[in-house]
Amino acid sequence: MGFLIALIIVLILILTIIIAIYVAYLKVRRKVRDFSQAAFGTPSITQGAEQLRQEYAITPKSVSGMTQLLLPKITNDFPDFNYDEMKERANNVLTSYLLSINDKTASRLQDGNEEIQNQLENHLRMLEMKDLHEHFEQIRLHQTEIHQYRQFQGRQIITFQTAFECYHYITDKERQVVDGSRDMKYQTKYNIDMVYIQDRNLMQNEYDTALGVNCPNCGAPVSSLTAKFCEYCGTGIIEFNIRAWSFCNVEEIN
Repeated sequence: MGFLIALIIVLILILTIIIAIYVAYLKVRRKVRDFSQAAFGTPSITQGAEQLRQEYAITPKSVSGMTQLLLPKITNDFPDFNYDEMKERANNVLTSYLLSINDKTASRLQDGNEEIQNQLENHLRMLEMKDLHEHFEQIRLHQTEIHQYRQFQGRQIITFQTAFECYHYITDKERQVVDGSRDMKYQTKYNIDMVYIQDRNLMQNEYDTALGVNCPNCGAPVSSLTAKFCEYCGTGIIEFNIRAWSFCNVEEIN
């Protein structure tokens, strides 16, 4: 008899614990649903997270635009600076740079100096070594603004910042996606650096030798700002060709 009573007591305690756990679960679930409803507009937190992911995929990044502040200073230093033209060039450089990666060839890059060419070729070489293919598809630019204007010895650098969307993903040699998504848009922004060489003699490191301009006829590098003729083919070189803006770097900003 005593054993039966003890068993009944144990069963009652177990039932009480189960009921308490269930009540706590209901309270937690209600709080989660209330939070999800307030945060995402839906009682399902999973559905809300997916909705947030979808919104993130279609919401353009905001750029750190300083155009209105920096453009007067730039045009004061360079009265012939054409903002609309340079902005278009920056957009073309970024688009052709990414399409070169997509097509696995550096030949699509439409503008830029030796440094940016090396940057692109190194990126392609790294992907090739890993048997990877990086895809940039359906690129759509949203906004491009001047982000920075920096002055160093012998050169000036203007940085454009561009927000855009595309389908970005990486596949392996079996064409399986290892990063990104074929179906979800990717919102990001890039910095595009444009350099103006004033005096190569003032350059501070050996990489700066890649920042000059080339002969418009044979493509040979122009080694002196005072040169009147190309030392390789003899073509006349005007000052505008020597003192020219050239794109030197493309970098994604997280």
